[in-house]
Amino acid sequence: MAQRHATSLALRLRYRFDHLMAGGTTALIGWFALACLAVVVPASTVLVWSDRAAPATLSGRLAAVWVSVGQTLKIGGAVGSPLYVLASVVLALVALLFVSTLVGLITTGINRRIMLLRRGHSTVLESGHTVVLGWSDQIFPVVGELLAANANQRRSAIAVLAPKDKVEMEEEISTSLTGAAGTSAGFSTGTGTTRIICRNGRTTDPTALARVSPGTAKAVLVLPPEGDTGDAQVVKTLLALDAAVPEPGGAVVVAAVRDTRSHLTARLAAGPSGHVLCVDDIIARLLVQTAREPGLSLVYQELLDFAGDEFYTAAARGLAGRTFGEALLAFSTSSVVGLLHADGGVALNPDPGTTIGAGDRIVLVSEDDDTAVPADASSCVDEDAIVTARPGAPEAERLLLLGWNRRAPLVVEQLDQFVGPGSTLDVVSLADEVRTRAAPGVAEARTHLEVAFRRGDITDPELLAKLDVPAYDRVIVIGETGHEPVPHAAAPPPARAIDLGLAPETGTESDDRTLVTLLHLRAIGEAAGREPSLTTEMSDDGNRLLAPAREGADFIVSGRLISLLMTQISESPYLAAVFEELFEAEGNELHLKPVTDYVRTDREVTFATLVESARRRRECAVGYRLRAGAATGPAYGVQLNPDKRQRVRFGEHDWLIVLAES
Repeated sequence: MAQRHATSLALRLRYRFDHLMAGGTTALIGWFALACLAVVVPASTVLVWSDRAAPATLSGRLAAVWVSVGQTLKIGGAVGSPLYVLASVVLALVALLFVSTLVGLITTGINRRIMLLRRGHSTVLESGHTVVLGWSDQIFPVVGELLAANANQRRSAIAVLAPKDKVEMEEEISTSLTGAAGTSAGFSTGTGTTRIICRNGRTTDPTALARVSPGTAKAVLVLPPEGDTGDAQVVKTLLALDAAVPEPGGAVVVAAVRDTRSHLTARLAAGPSGHVLCVDDIIARLLVQTAREPGLSLVYQELLDFAGDEFYTAAARGLAGRTFGEALLAFSTSSVVGLLHADGGVALNPDPGTTIGAGDRIVLVSEDDDTAVPADASSCVDEDAIVTARPGAPEAERLLLLGWNRRAPLVVEQLDQFVGPGSTLDVVSLADEVRTRAAPGVAEARTHLEVAFRRGDITDPELLAKLDVPAYDRVIVIGETGHEPVPHAAAPPPARAIDLGLAPETGTESDDRTLVTLLHLRAIGEAAGREPSLTTEMSDDGNRLLAPAREGADFIVSGRLISLLMTQISESPYLAAVFEELFEAEGNELHLKPVTDYVRTDREVTFATLVESARRRRECAVGYRLRAGAATGPAYGVQLNPDKRQRVRFGEHDWLIVLAES
């Protein structure tokens, strides 16, 4: 009963207080004045009566109480005639009102400015900075790589514009960078030598774009948002960028779209100086290349990550007038792969007899731009260790494709260009077979590849067990969403994004199904005592860490890979042509070839010997992979750009990484 009474009393007091607060400004001032007097007057009375030096008379003490109250409440406390006291109180109240109003105005102005800054609507006054437009999971690897790229710069800035709260953007980026590198990101003082500046606004609004000063930036990156309308958003952003900066500046514009149908439209919107990447096309090519040459994904990861060795250019200097073949051994700590001509054209792996022009620059793989220093290594070549092997003819292969999505027709099309005659591809998917067969790249005539379809759920362990997965030479797992069976209907006209009866594709759902499939494939491999050669596509790099696969397995993480590629091109625009050729089925690309085709394995040899042996086959050696370290991270046996003077004892099952024609 007592507890109920106490609770009831507390509720009544709170109700009275709420009613008082709702009475308006006048009532609040009155009650606040009464509350002050109720405290100050008794306290002043106690002070006066307890003071030994207080006046002896009652009137004197009352006057002392008045002085104390006046001084405490800043209303004067003057003593004299009633008119004099009244005038002093009025003047004190006017002064108090003036000061309070002035403080209120200053506080309101400061708060308004702080809120404006927190909304991210102020203009970034920077020059030579990097602008990132849009918000998706790709923002985190992009910012992380830009920080790594600018690590040796004294002062740099990254400006992010997205339709998202500024404080939320700062917190998410800071959390991501803290988790990735163990250091927190600063947004007012900067992260290392790079400051990250976030602004709120629609990327399709030219007025909002002006907040990040794209006209004075060195690079502008347009990220593809999530969802079905992401490509349209990229195109509109590029058009808004053209409207915001009508006169072409020196900024490098790099954008990405997901669907191949949007690629041409985005390129037109980006203009002749813009670079637009097609996610589907690039991922499909890398899936095929990696499936045919296991370990290639690790090589690309190393080349695209600023933390390792990547592409740079160096002045020809004393190499002008000499041949490209001579330049291959002219850098001991860098691997030469091509020429950047004065007109901006790039020639990868040109003929060794090609003469280097005075205005040419050497394209090479190096640890950093300041490590590309000429140092001749031709004296380190061991002629006795070089062997000559004929290139083997491509053999017929049995391939298995588990899953189907928008990129699958491109995978089939690319496989037909890479595999040997007589190769077969079995496709297992929930997609409608009639519509799948009508998709471009599948319906068209193929020269090397025979494709067979089987409808089924790739997460079903019984189905996977019946496939005899270990019997296949290569297995590719791509993201697929679940869906209800679709009744067969007349095949619609072929289109690049043909409806296959699949549910809308989301990275989370497709990755979840891929993880389940990988779990069953691992069990099948363990039971058979033979692990299949597996290449897996994923959307989220975080899910890759959960994947039940062996260490060093090949994963193509679309979001992270495209982010790294965009960042590399934004820092070095000529790399757009380099990677375009590397990903093409025709021209030059990276290969992992048996080291026994180049040197003897019964002795230690220098890497310069491997470079010379590769040169005689019109190839550029850029590294190697040791089988003994293939399951040990973080390199998994991959060594890019080793010192040419370094001696290594290779085994029969090691690989040489070369840039060569298909």
